[in-house]
Amino acid sequence: MPPTIRGTDIAGPDDTLTVLVPSTALARAVEALSPRVRAYRFDPTDGVPTGDAAHAQVVVPRGGGDLPEQVLAALPDLRLVQLMSAGAERFVGRLPEGVVLCNARGAHTPSTAEWAVTATLAALRGIPDFVRAQGKSRWSPATHRSLVGARVLVVGAGDIGRRIGRMMAGFDVDLTYVARTARDDVRATADLPVLLPDADVVVLVVPVTHETTGMVDAEFLAAMKDGALLVNAARGVVVDTDALLAELTSGRLRAALDVTDPEPLPEGHPLWSAPGLLLTPHVAGAVPDADERAAAAVVDQLTRVLDGRPLVNVVGSY
Repeated sequence: MPPTIRGTDIAGPDDTLTVLVPSTALARAVEALSPRVRAYRFDPTDGVPTGDAAHAQVVVPRGGGDLPEQVLAALPDLRLVQLMSAGAERFVGRLPEGVVLCNARGAHTPSTAEWAVTATLAALRGIPDFVRAQGKSRWSPATHRSLVGARVLVVGAGDIGRRIGRMMAGFDVDLTYVARTARDDVRATADLPVLLPDADVVVLVVPVTHETTGMVDAEFLAAMKDGALLVNAARGVVVDTDALLAELTSGRLRAALDVTDPEPLPEGHPLWSAPGLLLTPHVAGAVPDADERAAAAVVDQLTRVLDGRPLVNVVGSY
């Protein structure tokens, strides 16, 4: 379990709370919380923070962004990095000692789950093929399989995985959750070799860890049944790209990917032309209200800091 971190661990009750944020709108929302708060719009590409901004206790990177080493070194009072995304792999293990890392768990849950269901339906029903035929003015009827009654594995039983399960429930799927450790309604990843051969759809929504990086390798894919669909709404590095390409090229498996390794996918990469692949450019969580939810998560966390209450969504303390 992550350690319990209270607001007083970030700033004392009488201290000015200095925060670096990625937008002017968020700076205004943060400063409206209390006269104690000073917020500065900051973009790491502009260089290191200077003046009062260099004394920030909290940094909110732009969604999916990074904090270069020189920026971290220029912030001696830094105590909290509050992300606007759920994915924290760029920051885990590389923050200075005494700095807490929190994510915005839940901010992108509805949109990411919606993408996973949309991509699954589109890929199963052959929508990409019909769209390509439409572009060529071809009337090309074909029969594709249905999600209704399909056996679905959702690998990752967290917030997003559970939402996917609820969304798919209306299709009467036979759904199994899989996570690192087994619990009441969740199978362990150690059970995947016996679960994969029966699955029609395998949805990936795991965080990036040492264990999940490269988890979907040639052996994993070989265990999937012929014609099965792999849906990746996690991160590209979870899947061995070369192994997946081999399966797609043979026509044995299909895939729907919102993330790739490498990313962004370079021009000329074989994934662009791989058969049986539906590909979107890491947009699963990209809907207008996701930004609003992420900003609300930041405001809520800073309210906790000001009130001295325990922080939420703590990924780790370094």
